[in-house]
Amino acid sequence: MLTEPQRRRYAEEGYLHLPGRFSSKTLTRLSDELRTICRFGYGPVDGVATPSPKETDEDLLRKAVAVHFPHKLSPPIREMIRHPVLVAVFTALLGPNVKCVQSMFFIRPSGGPGQAWHQDEHYVPSRDRSTTGAWIAIDPATPASGCLWVIPGSHRRGILWPHRAHNDRRFDPVGMAGSFPYTEADAVPLPVSPGDLIVFNERCRRYPLNTI
Repeated sequence: MLTEPQRRRYAEEGYLHLPGRFSSKTLTRLSDELRTICRFGYGPVDGVATPSPKETDEDLLRKAVAVHFPHKLSPPIREMIRHPVLVAVFTALLGPNVKCVQSMFFIRPSGGPGQAWHQDEHYVPSRDRSTTGAWIAIDPATPASGCLWVIPGSHRRGILWPHRAHNDRRFDPVGMAGSFPYTEADAVPLPVSPGDLIVFNERCRRYPLNTI
């Protein structure tokens, strides 16, 4: 599944972009499942108003930023986290002892906020800094529409940078990492096409405002 140069690049830069790893059939199933969840197809969600029958799927998605832990409700998502592609990539990078501790749909409506610089290890800590994420692109993402940005190699310091509140309206209010020795010039965007897979270490990353 992964070549030795890809493994070395992951170790050096902290991420891999693997194009076209998932079929259109798989992406359609994921997209349909997101809409089912947003329409309370698995029951009501505490703190969220019941969708109106007049609201379109797009109306509902524009209200959301993320759906956390959909695998707790959705059999197709539980099946997805065991997808052979994901299993093969994770075991190639981390070894056989891999477990899933989080799943999420991340939704980027037009004009919606992004996420400031952050490290997943802050939210999902491990004993050995092995927290690793995988993002599957259902739709195309570009710098204008809020694709993922990363700081290559920032994982190698093994530091969890201070996390603080912010008042930047371009980003959601959950906080941001700061006080690190990197600048915007160190960051690179990772535009993706549907079916692409990005695998990343807990290094610094962000999603900017969707401007289109």
